[in-house]
Amino acid sequence: MPSRPRNIEIIEADLALPEHADAMKLLLSEYALDPMGGGEPIPDETLERLPRVLSQRPGSYTLLAYVEGQPAGLLNAFEGFSTFACAPILNIHDIVVTRSLRGYKLADHLLEAAEGIAHRIAACKMTLEVLEGNTRAQTVYRRCGFEGYELDPATGKALFWQKKLTAPSLQ
Repeated sequence: MPSRPRNIEIIEADLALPEHADAMKLLLSEYALDPMGGGEPIPDETLERLPRVLSQRPGSYTLLAYVEGQPAGLLNAFEGFSTFACAPILNIHDIVVTRSLRGYKLADHLLEAAEGIAHRIAACKMTLEVLEGNTRAQTVYRRCGFEGYELDPATGKALFWQKKLTAPSLQ
């Protein structure tokens, strides 16, 4: 493994800035093409609209990791709400570290910065989803304090399900 990168910077992105929007699109595209991101490209039209739509969405947060001034990691998170705690939740929706810089704990830095946002919005917890086969990411998440969700071992762990919908175009 090459020497540890020196100049690591984590910033909260301003997606109205072209350099931040371009970095987000570059890293999200890399993630989408990875088997853990589905292995399919994001449609160009979606990718082009995304920075504008995210920047206009309340409770949306994008963090960028730069190494030696180059985009190296991304975390997108969205504010949700816990009715049981009557408090916000910060859900981490995307997290990616560029393949050539994995193993340097950039994801840890991104998750730490996300935790700062969670404290700022007075969130009661942070959530994320991870594929069963993504054991490398699970190791990172455990190291950063995440664990599987269950109320009672007798009822089992929570499962993340989906129902795909055909949504109207969000211009």
